[in-house]
Amino acid sequence: MTTEKSTPHRADWFADCGWGVFTHYLTSPKTSADDWNRQVDGFDVKALAAQIAATGARYYFITVGQGSGHYCAPNATYDRYVGATPSKCSQRDLVSDLYDALQAHGIALMAYVPADGSNADSVACAGLKLATHWSDPGLEVDWSGMGPSWGRFRLPEFQRIWEEVCRDWSLRWGKKVRGWWVDGCYAPVYRYPEAEAPNLRTFAAALRAGNPDAIVAFNTGVKVPVVSATPHEDYTAGELTGDLPVGGFGFGDNPAWCNNGPIKPFVGSARFHVLNFLGPWWCASPPRFPTELVVGYTKYITQHGGVVTWDVPISPEGLIPEPFLEQLRAIGAKR
Repeated sequence: MTTEKSTPHRADWFADCGWGVFTHYLTSPKTSADDWNRQVDGFDVKALAAQIAATGARYYFITVGQGSGHYCAPNATYDRYVGATPSKCSQRDLVSDLYDALQAHGIALMAYVPADGSNADSVACAGLKLATHWSDPGLEVDWSGMGPSWGRFRLPEFQRIWEEVCRDWSLRWGKKVRGWWVDGCYAPVYRYPEAEAPNLRTFAAALRAGNPDAIVAFNTGVKVPVVSATPHEDYTAGELTGDLPVGGFGFGDNPAWCNNGPIKPFVGSARFHVLNFLGPWWCASPPRFPTELVVGYTKYITQHGGVVTWDVPISPEGLIPEPFLEQLRAIGAKR
C-alpha cells in the first residue's frame, strides 16, 4: 500500500481495506414510530452480511438516521431532550445486531450521523435547540461562497446537546463501530470555529468516547478536488455527486489548481477517501456505470493509496438489489 506516513495512522486499517459499501437506511418524517419499529425489526442482518461478504468488501456503512427524527437504535439522551412519546428511536439496536452479523465475516462496521440532528422534525428541533437550519423553507443561503452569513447556523447550545446524543451512541457501541461519517458540516470556519468550543474537535471527541481508535470524517460538501475539512478527521469525507476525480493535486501540491495531478494517499493528515453512488443518485436504481468502469476506477484509487466507498440501494428488509451486487462482486474479484 502506497503511503507517505512513516508513523502508524488511525486509518491504516481503512486503507488496507481499499473499498467498501454504504447504504442509506432511512424513512419519511411522516412515518409513525410503530411503523418505523416494524421496519427496523424486519431488517435481516444475517442476509445483508452474507451479501456483503460475497462481494469481498471489508467494511460497511449504515445510516443511523438523517433529518427525519427516526433512528435505527435507542438513545436515552435523545429521548430525554426530545420528549416524544413514543420515541422515534427504534427499540431494536440495529447497529449492534449488524455488528454481530458482520463480525462473523470479518467485516468492519461504520456509522453515518447527520451534523444537524432531526432538522425535519419540528418537535425534535425544539427539544434539541435547533433554532434554525440551512434547509428551512424560504431561507436565503449563500451556497457559492459559504461565507460569514453561515455564522447564523452556529448554534452552540444545539451542538453541545447533539454531541451528547452522539456520545451516548458511541458509548453504547464502543469498539463495535470502527468509524464515523458526519454529514452536513458546511462552512466549518463559521459554524465550528477552531478557537471556540463546541467545534469539530469536541465533536470528534464525542464520537470517539466509546472507541478512541474510531476514525472520523466531517463532510463539508462536495469538493472536487477532494479536501480535508479539519485536522480532527482521519479520512476525507470525499462526497461526490457525479464526478469521478482522477487527481486533485496540481502545481505545488495545491488542490485548488486542477484535477489532473496524481491521487496521493493523504490530504493533509487525512487518508484520501471518496464516497459516490453506483446508481443515478444516493440509494437509487438502476446502476449508472458499466461494471468495467466501476472496477477500473476503484482499482485506480486504491493503487494510489486511496479508499473508495460505493453507495447502493437497500430494501426495507435490508437487502441489496442483485444488479448492484453484481458490480460489487466484480470489484472484489479484481481488488
